[in-house]
Amino acid sequence: MTYQVDDKALTAKTFLSFVNEVWPGQYDETKTKTALSRTLNITAYDGPKLAGCLRILTDGYYFGTITELLVLPEYQKQGVGSRLLQLAREHTPTTLYFGAQPGVEGFYEKNGCQKSLQAYEIPKERT
Repeated sequence: MTYQVDDKALTAKTFLSFVNEVWPGQYDETKTKTALSRTLNITAYDGPKLAGCLRILTDGYYFGTITELLVLPEYQKQGVGSRLLQLAREHTPTTLYFGAQPGVEGFYEKNGCQKSLQAYEIPKERT
């Protein structure tokens, strides 16, 4: 597995193909390209195949959040997600805050993450 911090070569097309294997949906390629340009993207590749990705959105000083940590199902429970979290910890300029999907809290706790503030959301329809 090859890991890359701040993967500037990650394209929206590659990312969307990957995302649709984890969270199938209808995503806009242009908006995804813009979103990727605004985050620190830490990736895991098995040869040419994107196997995992962690994205960080940060102001560089006060606040950072993990927007998502995704690993292809066939690569889960092999240390890929743990390594992505370790790289995030090493390369972020801020404390990171994030929400977790129900049922995966143990993964984050095993990786040294601490429970923090409760999360809330303000929903917005995508256009």
